[in-house]
Amino acid sequence: MNIKRVLSGIILFPIFALVLIFGNKYVVDVFISVVAIMSLHEFYKAFKGKANPIQWPGYITAFLICFIHLIPNEYVLPSITLIILLNVLVLFTQVVVTSLKRNITDIAISLLGLCYIVFFLMFAPLIRDSLEDGKILIWYVFFAAWGTDIFAYAIGRKIGKHKFTEISPNKSIEGCVAGLFGSIIMCMVYTFVCNLIWDVNISYLYIFGISIFLSVISQIGDLAASAVKRHCGIKDFSNLIPGHGGLLDRIDSVIFILPFAYFLLSII
Repeated sequence: MNIKRVLSGIILFPIFALVLIFGNKYVVDVFISVVAIMSLHEFYKAFKGKANPIQWPGYITAFLICFIHLIPNEYVLPSITLIILLNVLVLFTQVVVTSLKRNITDIAISLLGLCYIVFFLMFAPLIRDSLEDGKILIWYVFFAAWGTDIFAYAIGRKIGKHKFTEISPNKSIEGCVAGLFGSIIMCMVYTFVCNLIWDVNISYLYIFGISIFLSVISQIGDLAASAVKRHCGIKDFSNLIPGHGGLLDRIDSVIFILPFAYFLLSII
């Protein structure tokens, strides 16, 4: 395993952990906003030479994450829906007023970046600070993603013989199956710790089902990011993190999990 990859991971984990554990909801909002802006910048930059996305609505929307907890809980989801509608309106208006200097492809990529990165990331602070026991539940997102990544990489590298998809030639069927087990193991162990230490009485059967679903979503998210990079002809979204590539390279699967985890964990 690449030593730079290991060291970068050791540095990144405490940063995310410290913010999520000790930060109040406003600190978390600002942190997620910064992550969204940086990730969105990497995403738009990847399409350089292939399209000319309209970037400013995305950056403004990412900045608005800073204020998400100023909105009453019952109005958060309607507000997110309204923001999506306004962005669609703004993007098409930009095409009209610039006399088609921007085209439909530019709009599509602009909106994809908004939905895929900004709106999905909005669910991180919502899970942590809007759901009951959210500070505990948010870690299911990370354990599902990390368990999937670690087991898929380790097992796939050792015994992976059957290629899964041309989108990512290094991924194998054996690795994908191992990823499912990794998510289950880490989520179940975390559930045991939660029930033992914090006495929250989380259902093992329900978490078993959720961990499988989130693992599948995690792997789809990873492949989605790979598909974007293949289309753009790049290896990584940036070289921000040695051994890892860009920030978006590290959180692509987590981003995909967040909105689904919000609705599934809200049932708990």
